[in-house]
Amino acid sequence: MPDVLPDLLGAEGVLFDLDGVLTPTAEVHMRAWKAVFDEVFAAWDIAPPYTDADYYEFVDGKKRYDGVASLMHSRNVEVPWGDVYDPPEALTICGIGNRKNAAFAASLRRQGIAAYPGSLALIEKLHAAGVPLGVVSSSKNAEEVLAAAGIRSFFQVVVDGVVAERDGLASKPAPDMFAEGARALGVDPGLSAAVEDATSGAASAAAAGYHVVVGVDRGTGADALRAAGATVVVADLAAFLNVSAGAAGAASDAVAPGAASDSATDSEENE
Repeated sequence: MPDVLPDLLGAEGVLFDLDGVLTPTAEVHMRAWKAVFDEVFAAWDIAPPYTDADYYEFVDGKKRYDGVASLMHSRNVEVPWGDVYDPPEALTICGIGNRKNAAFAASLRRQGIAAYPGSLALIEKLHAAGVPLGVVSSSKNAEEVLAAAGIRSFFQVVVDGVVAERDGLASKPAPDMFAEGARALGVDPGLSAAVEDATSGAASAAAAGYHVVVGVDRGTGADALRAAGATVVVADLAAFLNVSAGAAGAASDAVAPGAASDSATDSEENE
């Protein structure tokens, strides 16, 4: 049965993950992680080899160093944590994480980035309607990516990896980051929506009490996103553009418990 999409215009606030939701930087992250882990696994003779499945299970959505630690733990490899100032060549959790970040930053500068068209159209629609918007991203590169994509001005708050480290916020799937996003934006999670493409992020938003958790399936899998806490899954945020089309001034309880738009859109229809 197709998902019934809520009218996000009625949300008290909408908070978006960044990589894979607003911009295709998840692909850049994936390539950077693969290059680094392939190198580390080969040098240390770690088996089995690193795969894309490892990215989705152990790395995606988490803070950089937590992702490294999670993956190494999955291979029963003990690596010292080190220090955030470790150079990229350091054989520590932080060193490996910093090596990946250097690869990501170089790729971003070389190739640039643009928002997904459907995501851009949705945030433009919500912004024009006066819906408060925020970004909740584990990445420490969030501000740079938002600026490079030309969309920073749409968001009143950005809770990213820098904020999480500064304020001691636990990594997704803990509720801390999405809870802080709602607090900073001044909205009630129970009347707001969160948008995520990672299972760790969907779990974080659900644990933080968001009534609507939109899963964007860019490869994680609809079933996995729903199991993690997504209340609705789409292939692209363009699916929300025609929800309650023509209904000027959506009802304020459109995202409240038990309420949803009559317009149903299956994620497969938007592939």
